[in-house]
Amino acid sequence: MIVYIVQVQALVTADNRLELYRVLSEPMRLRLLAIAAQEELSIGELAELLAESQPNVSRHLAPLRRLDLVVVRKQGTRALVRLADRSRTDPVVADALEAGRALCAPDATFDRIAALVRRRDAASREFFSRAAVTRSASDAPPRPAELPAYLMALAPLIERRALVVDMGTGEGPLLDMLAPLFGKVLAVDREPAQLERARLRATQRGYDNIELLQGDLDAAAVGNRVRELGLADAVFASRMLHHAPRPAQAVAQLAGLVREGGAVIILDYLTHDDERMREEQADLWLGFAPDELVRFGEQAGLVDVQTRGVPALFRGEGPDRHLVWQTFSARRASATAG
Repeated sequence: MIVYIVQVQALVTADNRLELYRVLSEPMRLRLLAIAAQEELSIGELAELLAESQPNVSRHLAPLRRLDLVVVRKQGTRALVRLADRSRTDPVVADALEAGRALCAPDATFDRIAALVRRRDAASREFFSRAAVTRSASDAPPRPAELPAYLMALAPLIERRALVVDMGTGEGPLLDMLAPLFGKVLAVDREPAQLERARLRATQRGYDNIELLQGDLDAAAVGNRVRELGLADAVFASRMLHHAPRPAQAVAQLAGLVREGGAVIILDYLTHDDERMREEQADLWLGFAPDELVRFGEQAGLVDVQTRGVPALFRGEGPDRHLVWQTFSARRASATAG
């Protein structure tokens, strides 16, 4: 479960100004501050990036936390560090960030951050590639035969339903809901084996309005194809966000695929502490707090952001059925909205 460790006092007061200068006199802390402003990283990742031991990194983080310069949140056994929002408004901290960036320049620290984040994705890619190959087409759970008919009957209630994007479609379980509702479904996944199973599902069901596309969320081909089709009325991401190396960026990229007024729908887990999901299912993140998802949505320029819990009965029979699920829904703001 995510726990935010944040002090409630003001960032810097007259009484602790001297302490601020003292804390920011240490080069290692300046580098940590600059990195925290660039990317939220775990203490282990920070240690690797700086070629330091984790205890030494924690020791230097302690005074930064004490002065509310950084926020540390727990995710299972990991502690992740980012710059506190209020830190950016202090001129002394701004100077410290510039100094920290200069100290990081000689060894290209910021360039190595991107590679570090990409490595988060490696276990996830390997897991889904392996899982798709080992399953057979007969493994798919049954669905009520009349479900598409019910959904087709409901379709006129959706005002605009020309195009929907199923991002991270996997084996295509969501296609049974989307194909009867929308004129066209663009189903995207990065694993060819997963897409082949989705194609078999679509063929068996007789869906003729599904286009399959291989690619990552940030792939140019995905964005280009969605724009060619005129942007989506809705985009769905079912249990995908906890595999994204940068979840906030992923929400922003999902938002970029929908038209003004279009909907972004995410299904994912509430924060939990089951480390087995990281080891057995290649999960990068142990769920998200509702206010964290709201923050991601607002940072992406989305409006009408809402989260809701999912009843236990609706969580299926998979390896994640013991977790608490939640939905996130929001709309892309209109350019003319005041």
